[in-house]
Amino acid sequence: MSKREFQTEVSQLLQLIIHSLYSHPEIFLRELISNSSDALDKLRHLTLVEDQYKALPFDPRIDLELDEENKILRIADTGIGMNEEDLVSHLGTIARSGTKNFLSQLSGDAKKDSNLIGQFGVGFYSVFMVADHVEVISRKAGEDKAWRWTSDGKTSFEIEPAERPVAGTTVIIHLNEEGKQYANSWQLKEIVKKYSNHIAFPIFLTYDKSEWNEADKKSVKTRTTEQINAASALWRRSKNELKDDDYKELYKSLTGGFEDPLFWFHTKAEGSLEYTTLFYIPSKAPLDLFQAEYKTGVKLYVKRVFIMDDAKEFLPQYLRFVRGIIDSEDLPLNVSREILQQNRVLTSIRSASVKKILSELKNIAENQPEQYQKFIAEYNRLLKEGLYGDFANRETLLELIRFKSTKAEGMTSLADVKARMKEGQKSIYYITGSAESLLRTSPLLEIYRKKDLEVLVLDDEIDEIVFANVEKYGDIDLKSVNKTSTDGDLKDESESGKAEEIKPLLEKVKGILGDRVKDVRASVRLADSPSCIVSDDEEPSMKMQQMLRAMGQKDLPALKPTLEINPDHEIVRKLVARPDDAVAEDAAWLLFDQALLLEGVPLQDPATFVQRLNRMLNLSV
Repeated sequence: MSKREFQTEVSQLLQLIIHSLYSHPEIFLRELISNSSDALDKLRHLTLVEDQYKALPFDPRIDLELDEENKILRIADTGIGMNEEDLVSHLGTIARSGTKNFLSQLSGDAKKDSNLIGQFGVGFYSVFMVADHVEVISRKAGEDKAWRWTSDGKTSFEIEPAERPVAGTTVIIHLNEEGKQYANSWQLKEIVKKYSNHIAFPIFLTYDKSEWNEADKKSVKTRTTEQINAASALWRRSKNELKDDDYKELYKSLTGGFEDPLFWFHTKAEGSLEYTTLFYIPSKAPLDLFQAEYKTGVKLYVKRVFIMDDAKEFLPQYLRFVRGIIDSEDLPLNVSREILQQNRVLTSIRSASVKKILSELKNIAENQPEQYQKFIAEYNRLLKEGLYGDFANRETLLELIRFKSTKAEGMTSLADVKARMKEGQKSIYYITGSAESLLRTSPLLEIYRKKDLEVLVLDDEIDEIVFANVEKYGDIDLKSVNKTSTDGDLKDESESGKAEEIKPLLEKVKGILGDRVKDVRASVRLADSPSCIVSDDEEPSMKMQQMLRAMGQKDLPALKPTLEINPDHEIVRKLVARPDDAVAEDAAWLLFDQALLLEGVPLQDPATFVQRLNRMLNLSV
């Protein structure tokens, strides 16, 4: 017998799970059945496609056996099984580094934390909420030896040789005081029906059934075995046969959560390609959605045989929040990730699935606006990602994305913005940056307020990158007010005369600022502020340059902004009349520095800025 210590994170995890999920201990059964189902899926797939496994006997089933008197529950499957090395790696350590994030994500809210269990793949450990001692006996398919893993869920576990007649795994749970409520056949049936009714394999329960013996006039117990789940591929049934509760039940089984999905879309395609898809939109975005190792949630089946559940080829990356199932009649059973990447059948299914999901979302947006706002609150940013790479569906995505605006409360659509355009307005305008409060008070918006023009406020860090490549919405130009290209929309005949009047000042300021700026010119976009900075259309803004450097792009070329000066501002008029002196030089630098600050860009030399500011204050006090 070999005694080993749990990895540190496992010990922490066990304590957190036991204490955080006390109000939902029943999920231990959901998690163990889900593990058994995965093990059966893996072995069934191997027996169909791998020669070394084809001769193995395979009778897929999950058996629950209840010893009510001794408070022992056994959960056995005939799946892929584990050897000694697997038991150590799966039950003694946390193999996925991302699972360590689970420790910091636990909130103390039992409902939220129970959803995290399945999301982070640590469900086995939930058994210690109801057990003071657990044994796992497992034999890996194709191997002769079996192994026993035992632990009390505290600091260590033991592994020793064991006996098991066939491949698979048996979990023996010695129920504790908290878990003794599950030494009840009715309770077990209800939990299986609630969470695992549509597991694709039969689940049997063996228990002592009480029956009335008429001859003896007393109740007697008979050992009984019965199937307690439907074991049907629900997604293959007609939509007309299914109720909302059926869909919700399958969703919870797939995700290991308690919350209902926000929407679901069920499609059966027939013709040159035959396949079924059932897609769910979770009501809440997964917490690890933006982590590099995030795993997608769509499972691939071929002729109802599970193939894989984490290949990123099923849907584009921006739809990685979608959960569900693709079941194809036309893919080979031995399809691999490499084949998937080049497979025409999957390409066709993927293209049709994306269009289906987006069209359903568009329908919801039009007919259930309140529900759609819930979707937008969770997934608006993901749709923006789609604009960057999914050119085929760009127009649909532009219809689906919602925006903050200077004219509308909450979030608004481009269609509504277009409907609100003023007569003669040439473009739809937007401003990009990282802080909504800074953007709404930006001097760049002054002329738009004065002209009563709506501007979209794009404060997500990806907005500038994404919308730099989106030039039109339908036949309407989309223009950034941070860029010089909007000048033509704002100019009137009087502007050229004002620019000529301050031309000597512009040249003087440009000489003072030198290579810190690309140009200094009269502004047509300022109404109240004396200065602002803008970038050329093909260049990232100053704020974006700063973000890119922070992300590690140190070799970016030093791009320079254009400083715009307001010819009508009192400070500017005074500077026009002022001779060249130290005060004029300080004023020129302050016009530039304050424009940078309003853009949210830190100053290169704050100490010098303060010195200049103090000299100017000294003159005015």
